[in-house]
Amino acid sequence: MTALVPLVVLLPLLGAAATLVLGRNRRVQLWLSVAVLAAVAVIASVLLFAVDATRGIVVYIGDWDAPFGITLVVDRLSAILLVISAIMLLGVLVYSVGQGVADRHRETPVSIFYPTYLILAAGICNAFIAGDLFNLYVGFEILLAASYVLLTLGGTGERIRAGVTYIVVSLVSSLFFLSAIALIYGATGTANIAQLSVRIAELPQDIQLLLHLALITAFGIKAAVFPLSFWLPDSYPTAPAPVTAVFAGLLTKVGVYALIRSEMTIFADNDLTTMYLVLGGLTMLVGILGALAQADIKRLLSFTLVSHIGYMLMGIGLASELGIAATVYYVVHHITVQTALFLTTGLIERVGGATSVNRLAGLLAASPFVAILFFIPALNLGGIPPFSGFIGKVGLFLGGAEVAGSGEGAAPWLIWTVIGAGAATSLLTLYALTRFWNLAFWRSRDELEGYESFLVESMQEAPEGATVTETRTAPVLMLAATVGLVAFSLLLTVLAGPLFELSSRAATNLLDPAVYVNLVFPGGIR
Repeated sequence: MTALVPLVVLLPLLGAAATLVLGRNRRVQLWLSVAVLAAVAVIASVLLFAVDATRGIVVYIGDWDAPFGITLVVDRLSAILLVISAIMLLGVLVYSVGQGVADRHRETPVSIFYPTYLILAAGICNAFIAGDLFNLYVGFEILLAASYVLLTLGGTGERIRAGVTYIVVSLVSSLFFLSAIALIYGATGTANIAQLSVRIAELPQDIQLLLHLALITAFGIKAAVFPLSFWLPDSYPTAPAPVTAVFAGLLTKVGVYALIRSEMTIFADNDLTTMYLVLGGLTMLVGILGALAQADIKRLLSFTLVSHIGYMLMGIGLASELGIAATVYYVVHHITVQTALFLTTGLIERVGGATSVNRLAGLLAASPFVAILFFIPALNLGGIPPFSGFIGKVGLFLGGAEVAGSGEGAAPWLIWTVIGAGAATSLLTLYALTRFWNLAFWRSRDELEGYESFLVESMQEAPEGATVTETRTAPVLMLAATVGLVAFSLLLTVLAGPLFELSSRAATNLLDPAVYVNLVFPGGIR
């Protein structure tokens, strides 16, 4: 079973090399890319079943024992995120194939897109299984290098400008991360996560706090935590639809994963729960207020992406079994639903010729199927029962009430305030998305010209203005991929019981750092 662990990184890298060599044969590139990601999804699923039975799998690369060699660790949290990431990557790839064939690859030139996309997949997988901070840094750099290329595909001025902002912010984040690793290594003599769990606790509290804040700053930028989230709404919406979808669904969650791992394992004895709750509440409210002001659905969804990171921060701040379990479940929900919404946005742009409510109307009559595909995940993200968004939020709120009632952790008034902010954010998310649906789908084309409403007048266009293109039919593959992800989001509701139980088992392990330490050092730390 241990032989499967490195394959989730090696297969995409080898696939990227092969597709680059076969750049002139689009059909072979396509089938090879699909086969690689399908294989990664299967391997990740096998690993999930294996680690759920054994608590985890550890691989020592080159047979060098930790902490001297590279250690790859797959526990329940890593395995869950590997599975959901592989499924999303495969679904978005199928969507991009449909778009590329229909548009003759103007948006996603396959000679560049497929190799870069597979490298992005390798970076994401590597980050989730990294057993030391430097290997985690390498995973981040792999996915960031690939994301620079994907973000600027097509070479338009708008994408280049957004790409420059994204690159600068990413480099600053990487500099913070590398500096934090240097400080931690200098203070402890190791970068191995399991070993750090023991050695960090031996340092004075003020040194722990300094190292803790340095690492949180780096991960906070990557996860788009307020006030470090300013870059995201201007960067993601400019990319092609499949690129935006995979960025929105996965890249920020790698940052969230790093925050969970650092809080639950490395700095388990250094309590910053109050800070996480405050940042969680502010991220929710600032993000959703930004979304309410947007006329363009891509920017609206980018702001909701930021706001819903706040729910995950809230769960980390609760630091209870129910809170962490709900966070893990909510991460899976958000990856799926956010990806589905951005893919549907690509369909809206095709059938409507725009993404701004100032240019869209009558889409319900023009494309009722797309209307349904947008409406279902919109209700899910807004937290309407019985969807997975409702289940995840209720889990977080119950976890908050449980911690507030116990008298442990953060102040009860703060927890109740954040719960209130979460409820308000959920309602405002539902309002923002249904408002867009009403204006773009329900409003007739005859009402578009001269339409006056406070709902429209209070919204702002994207900085580059409302883009209008010719209307086109949606290819079958684009529709099929979107239907598949929307159906998968509904599956999270149908299988909510087993999935939440799995998340609870992952939370139990996370709250006991000794489980991770004993997994990496079965004979004890030397």
